[in-house]
Amino acid sequence: MGKGAGARPERARVPVSRPRRGNVVHSGAWWVWALGLGVGASRTTNPLLLGLLVTAAGYVVATHRSSAPWARSYTAFAKLALAVLVVRLVFAVVLGSPIPGTHVLVTLPEVPLPHWAQGIRLGGRVTAESLVFALYDGLKLATLLICVGAANALANPARLLKSLPGALYEIGVAVVVALTFAPNLIADVQRLRAARRLRGRPDRGVRGLLQVGLPVLEGALERSVALAAAMDARGYGRTAAVPVAVRRTTAALTLGGLLGVCAGTYGLLTAEGGTYGLPVLGAGVVAALAGLRLGGRRSPRTRYRPDPWNARAWLVAGSGAAVAALLALAAARDPAALHPGVVPLTAPALPLWPAAAVLLALLPALVVPKESS
Repeated sequence: MGKGAGARPERARVPVSRPRRGNVVHSGAWWVWALGLGVGASRTTNPLLLGLLVTAAGYVVATHRSSAPWARSYTAFAKLALAVLVVRLVFAVVLGSPIPGTHVLVTLPEVPLPHWAQGIRLGGRVTAESLVFALYDGLKLATLLICVGAANALANPARLLKSLPGALYEIGVAVVVALTFAPNLIADVQRLRAARRLRGRPDRGVRGLLQVGLPVLEGALERSVALAAAMDARGYGRTAAVPVAVRRTTAALTLGGLLGVCAGTYGLLTAEGGTYGLPVLGAGVVAALAGLRLGGRRSPRTRYRPDPWNARAWLVAGSGAAVAALLALAAARDPAALHPGVVPLTAPALPLWPAAAVLLALLPALVVPKESS
């Protein structure tokens, strides 16, 4: 056709850059990485090491998170971590602390309590030692929340659900819905607040929160109904015919494997069970995996183009596991360096090789392309 007056102008085709399949990092690798950082944070109260963990997690999230709505939840988790830290300090000031101290900062009016409330006080002396102890304790919990927020911002929940074994698919749906509730809720609140600002209506304070709450709940209900309809349309809940012997073998392997995992973990945590803890734990994991493998036969679903667990996924997961293992080893060999004392009150020191171990958490920033997160 000629280009006349009534002809429509051709639209310019904008090339869309999509990550290649080989560059996509498995969502489970991001969760292993984040959980490894969280395990490492649970082994120390050194604020310098915890600050390094928070910095490493924040840098990886800042450079590799996508523009999806569920990737915006890291800021909310960071605010929640800050709130937890502040609440922990307030409790230490108001309710006191069992940590003795000699450096009195302020003396609050103390409220007398009955005899059955012994050990609890309201007000009284606030010492520097008790505040520093509360700061270390609250900072550890805040770091754990930031690690969980990093996993939510980096791991695609839909891909994570697709990668679960068939035996855990029902549980995985509930877990994925629970994990995506907070990011979707935050996205809805931001969208509604922006709409109210465009209309010249208040979006802050108690009044704005009350007027935003009902549309947010309505949107959550609509998403739940849409999810249920999509699951029903795809035949969710249908099971394949499996012989009785296979079902019994699956139940025995799964139950026995879980019992072995519990017994092995208990053995590793106690001094008497150090000899049998690791073999029992290994046997339990193998039996549980075999049971899950057999249990997947009940779910006749297929996976379309599953995400590969490639070399980048191994490096991402391995870096988090290495941080957890090295910090656990450092806590066992030199507990004073990872748990600085507060009585007497001393400045924390930065242990060198545990700090170098924490820097391994930055490995995903080097090996993962930015468009593949």
